[in-house]
Amino acid sequence: MKPIITILLAVCLALALPGHAAEEQGVDQRFDALVADFEAWRTANDPIRAGRQGDLEAAARWPDATPAAVKSRRAAERNFLERLDAIDADALAGVNPTTQAVLEYVLRSNVALARFDPERMPFVNDSGFFSMPLSVASSTRPRNIGQARAWLSRLEALPGFLAQHRHWMARGVEDGFVQPAYVVDAVIGQIESIVETPATGSPLLEPFDGLPAALEAAHGEALRERASRIVENRVRPAYRALLEFFRSEYLAEPRESIGISKVPDGRDYYRALVRHHTTLDTTPEEVHERGLAEVERIRAEMETVMAEAEFGGDFDEFLHFLRNDDRFYADTPRELLMHASYIAKRADDQMPRFFGKLPRLSYGVRPVPDHMAPTYTTGRYWPGDLENGVAGGYMVNTYALDQRPLYTLPALTLHEAVPGHHHQGSLAREIEDVPDFRRQTYITAFGEGWALYTEHLGIEMGIYTTPYEHFGRLSYEMWRACRLVVDTGIHYFGWSREQAEACFLENSALAEHNVRTEVARYIAWPGQALAYKTGEMLIRDLRGRAEVRLGDDFDLRAFHDHILIDGAMPLDTLEARMEAWIEANDEG
Repeated sequence: MKPIITILLAVCLALALPGHAAEEQGVDQRFDALVADFEAWRTANDPIRAGRQGDLEAAARWPDATPAAVKSRRAAERNFLERLDAIDADALAGVNPTTQAVLEYVLRSNVALARFDPERMPFVNDSGFFSMPLSVASSTRPRNIGQARAWLSRLEALPGFLAQHRHWMARGVEDGFVQPAYVVDAVIGQIESIVETPATGSPLLEPFDGLPAALEAAHGEALRERASRIVENRVRPAYRALLEFFRSEYLAEPRESIGISKVPDGRDYYRALVRHHTTLDTTPEEVHERGLAEVERIRAEMETVMAEAEFGGDFDEFLHFLRNDDRFYADTPRELLMHASYIAKRADDQMPRFFGKLPRLSYGVRPVPDHMAPTYTTGRYWPGDLENGVAGGYMVNTYALDQRPLYTLPALTLHEAVPGHHHQGSLAREIEDVPDFRRQTYITAFGEGWALYTEHLGIEMGIYTTPYEHFGRLSYEMWRACRLVVDTGIHYFGWSREQAEACFLENSALAEHNVRTEVARYIAWPGQALAYKTGEMLIRDLRGRAEVRLGDDFDLRAFHDHILIDGAMPLDTLEARMEAWIEANDEG
């Protein structure tokens, strides 16, 4: 309890506030009320998150994708944005200015994209509504019989969830707003795998692995038997029906073009996606030019590293050597995972040198599940959940080992695990005294920009030990630079798939399978690939400004911590925050 004199002093100060200060306090109160309403609405419309927070009724449901629910969500977001626009952002105090910036980005992006009905295209080449239930299963850990039964109810409701998305895709077929056949073929392969997996081996039963001892003893066998019956009698038939829909209806008149500009309103949609994913008011033309400049710069660095490797041939011969020499490839999935795990522990060892604040949640190194691996990326991060006992997952793709070179593994590990996605995302979920949506919102330009920045940070961390690993890092940086060129090339300038693949094959050591998989991803997910380089270039630029301005007073650990301490945000907000930090630390 506060001392009485402190309370009285606070009351006196409040009464003595001039009119303008009192008005500012009112602005914050109105904003806090808006955020509280938004948080409550958001939780009510997200049964996955609400279920993890203990709401058993929500834990038995999937997100509602019916047209009525989508219409209601859009109306609510427009209303929230109108309320937000009526608040003077410059008058906000404390954490509210950053919260306002994040909320405005979320709402304005959603409202801008809603007019294109993106629900008609609810999947990309390696994931989507059809795989989401399996991902939810992997992070669901029932701790009591109520939670276990809620998962059974959710399994019962799964056919309805799939049918809702089939409705939207059917509308897309009518409108010509569909994914290219090239993308759909990859998705069909994944759904076939789900259908062919016996009910007893379904990933949807994973929540019943590792039940608490008492729950296992009393109900474990019965729960698994019940879940198996639901999967066999309801879920697998629903996936079979979805598979038939894709084959007979979705591909009845397949879309052969690969650029989103070719669908109705596609060019306007792509321009909106560019602004959404970069968080900046920029254009496809500007992004394309930035990408070309980066490709040229990185290619010069690669030539230097190739000389350090004392390779006798030219650049193309060096790429062929890296792609085909057996020394650069693991012989077994276990060997690849062991290499990834060793690099991850070396990165862990260096973390306190570069960061003052570390997250509580740990992470593991895991293989990508078999049903996803053939069309999945080389590696990815799956967020954990400390409250529910789920560690973060650095997912390593062990499919097609001859396409997973070891010299790119250090950069991949830094990006997906630490100091990349696991570190940044876990810290964000531990932020105190901010609205919950701030902990959960993922802004691609911030998160992927940070993860790409950490690949370069790995040089200072001592993670790269050979010229080949340095070249692998540069190949990954070239990969992200080519994305700026390729994504805009495909979706705005009418490039073919072969033109897109050539940028990667001619300028990096990326394996051909990875290049094909990645280009399929860019085709399926317009604009997302633009975020990585955009965010990384700003963070490296901010660090350069800080080093020049602060000189010997520059503290790298403090710089990193300040970037991450408030979670994800739009890039213009990040730039303003870091400029203020530089100013505050500049004693000159």
